[in-house]
Amino acid sequence: MSDKALRTRSDKQSIDRFINEVRKLPPQGGGQGRLIFALDATASREATWDQACHLQSELFMATRDLGGLAIQLCYYRGFGEFKATGFVNETGQLLDLMNGVSCLGGRTQISRVLAHAMKETRAKPVKAVVFIGDCCEEPVDELCHIAGELGMLRTPVFMFHEGADAHARAVFQQVSKLSGGAYAPFDRNSPQVLKDLMAAVAVYASGGPKALQDFSRGSSPEVRRLTRQIR
Repeated sequence: MSDKALRTRSDKQSIDRFINEVRKLPPQGGGQGRLIFALDATASREATWDQACHLQSELFMATRDLGGLAIQLCYYRGFGEFKATGFVNETGQLLDLMNGVSCLGGRTQISRVLAHAMKETRAKPVKAVVFIGDCCEEPVDELCHIAGELGMLRTPVFMFHEGADAHARAVFQQVSKLSGGAYAPFDRNSPQVLKDLMAAVAVYASGGPKALQDFSRGSSPEVRRLTRQIR
């Protein structure tokens, strides 16, 4: 067996052991769920940003019977620009924030999203992070390290991948797995898929794994695949 094969198997075993340890940690405290809604607002994502503006109400509507949700909008764009709003509790507030943003060309800043999520959850638990993006231009090891720290803090990252970039898919899958979250691809021509995925994570952030399992039973195949990843 080659050194590369041995190393790949060893790396996978190390990741699996780490994930098992994360799952043994006690759950976060109760209270209203806090969710970070993070988006890549670089130029390549302008069409889907508009789509996300129309669909973001699902994040609130899906959780009304579960105690509600507080959401923080987080995005990056342009030359090193990174913004995070306060937490809001109503659809109209989030929509106003999103409508005030336009996409601007630049490189990805996913590491800043993850580092920000870690800072927020250390101050007060964040139940989940949703990230929507289409590519990754950053060192993979750094992203995986921060994702692992979020996993230890019990803050799963749900990576929603637009398009078919193979490198982004591999990185997003690692980040979601190490954080205890899930990966799901979507197509900008199928807004219902993104709508269902956003609602599923909102339910998880408000009611936990049991609420998500209940929600997934009557939902789409994409939601059921997402649910299976975090059991």
